[in-house]
Amino acid sequence: MLNQQTMEIVKATAPVLKDHGVAITSHFYKRMFENNPEVRHFFNHTNQKRGRQPEALANAVYAAAVHIDRLEAILPAIQPALHKHKSLNIRPEHYPIVGENLLGAIQDVLGEAATPDIIDAWAKAYGVIADVFISLEKQMYDDAPWIGFKPFTVAEVIEDTPEVKRFRLVANDGVVGMAIPGQYISVQARIPGEDILHHRQYSVVETTEDGYWIAPKAEGLVSNWLHEQTIGTELPVSAPAGEFVLEDTDRPLTLVAGGIGITPLFNMAKTALKQGRSVTLLHAVRSTNLRPLGEELDELVNEGLQLITHVDDVSGCMSAVQLEALDVDGHDVYTCGPTAMMETVVQTIPHARYEFSVHRPSSPKHKKRRPRKQSPHYRRPVIGLRFFIVQSSQ
Repeated sequence: MLNQQTMEIVKATAPVLKDHGVAITSHFYKRMFENNPEVRHFFNHTNQKRGRQPEALANAVYAAAVHIDRLEAILPAIQPALHKHKSLNIRPEHYPIVGENLLGAIQDVLGEAATPDIIDAWAKAYGVIADVFISLEKQMYDDAPWIGFKPFTVAEVIEDTPEVKRFRLVANDGVVGMAIPGQYISVQARIPGEDILHHRQYSVVETTEDGYWIAPKAEGLVSNWLHEQTIGTELPVSAPAGEFVLEDTDRPLTLVAGGIGITPLFNMAKTALKQGRSVTLLHAVRSTNLRPLGEELDELVNEGLQLITHVDDVSGCMSAVQLEALDVDGHDVYTCGPTAMMETVVQTIPHARYEFSVHRPSSPKHKKRRPRKQSPHYRRPVIGLRFFIVQSSQ
């Protein structure tokens, strides 16, 4: 436990971290990759180049400073990170590496302003935060069907659209853990010409008796590489993870997907229909030939799915008017797709659940809308806080 003096020092430095956070975290990643190159493969280097990870980590460090006297307040927000860590096999021995380089970055960037008392207080605070992560992750590892990565073999490949292929991955040892609808698996890729391993998370379209179906879109380093793989290719895969999952209720279900964002929602729709729930799915695609899982969705219509397909090339981008026309009072609502689309969904349907942090924009083009009446079962997701020590979608 942290004493009062330590917490006061950490909270007092929060404004400084807010002003210099990105500079600190950008230096942190550079420093860590130089000092500890063995951890480079855990991180998304595309997001590094675009500045996404330094910004996300800066926000997280600031949030931790603000809430250091009541860390339980950020527990709901760190669940995505815990699941990501599980999928990448982050272990207790990795946390001291992060801590040492983060403290060093704070000292390097702030210089004399980072007094010994401040560095000592942050060292103690980081230790407590790391212990929280390690403890919660241990519980997840204990419950997992396997730990780390094990070999799967590509057993079937289907060209779904010009951009999307479906792969059936079969466990070499025959041991498969059921993916809760909405969860993902991580695929480890050793790409020719790359000096590090790469990882990519793919939503499980369906769990089979011997493995999983995934449907990657050909974008990004790993997904493009995966599209080149054929039947018989062996791929290291981690156990299912993710907290964006279908809640076990009997309430009607409304799903809003954008493009390849259909992959986690398809599994939700299929499962809910088998449970006898009413399911409505609004799927927005760019054109009729770019409709991932189109045939499978049409088959679900025969099982009771109420399917609404929106085609941008015909009707323009999906609007809030279409969302407002959905009767979602008393429904569970889930959305997955491009960030701009999810922002519109969450603004229009405040109780919608979503997979990633969605920041509500303040630009004039996004008008403030009257919130809908919220379900008594609604639990507002935490927006804008992702305490990601690592983030690895490629």
